[in-house]
Amino acid sequence: MPEEKTRIHTRITPETERKMAAAMPVANCQSQNEFVETAICFYCDYLAADDTLDFISPNLSKALRATVQDSENRMARLLFKLTVETSMMMNVLAAGMEISEADLEYLRGRCVREIKKTNGNISLKDAVKYQRGDCGDLLCRGLFSSARISKAARGKPLPIWKTMSPM
Repeated sequence: MPEEKTRIHTRITPETERKMAAAMPVANCQSQNEFVETAICFYCDYLAADDTLDFISPNLSKALRATVQDSENRMARLLFKLTVETSMMMNVLAAGMEISEADLEYLRGRCVREIKKTNGNISLKDAVKYQRGDCGDLLCRGLFSSARISKAARGKPLPIWKTMSPM
């Protein structure tokens, strides 16, 4: 025995009726009553849902997931390339310089503070200014000022390239 239904009376505009007539075949509804009931159920479920993602078209959802995945893959590849280049640069510098453990630890701490302070916005120009002592900071000194320089020059900022061994 079919489920008993309640009769309600509604009034809609002619424009809404035209939209309903055009959408009925797409919604696979045989009657206006079936279409209205389906639409009301969908809208009630939509309002009650915590996650409205259930109502996004599956094709749109797949496209969004694919776009995010492509971006993630591209960023992972770029990070890998950047890490390789950074490793190469660090090995070249390590081969050409004699840096004490203390200077290296000081450099790490200073770089962490600088990156946090600038939110990751760093530049070679700023590093060169720092090494030359032109940064305007009272604590400004070249990180490698003690590496291979005379006692008279100790404590004075010294550009990195002046501490490098000739190749």
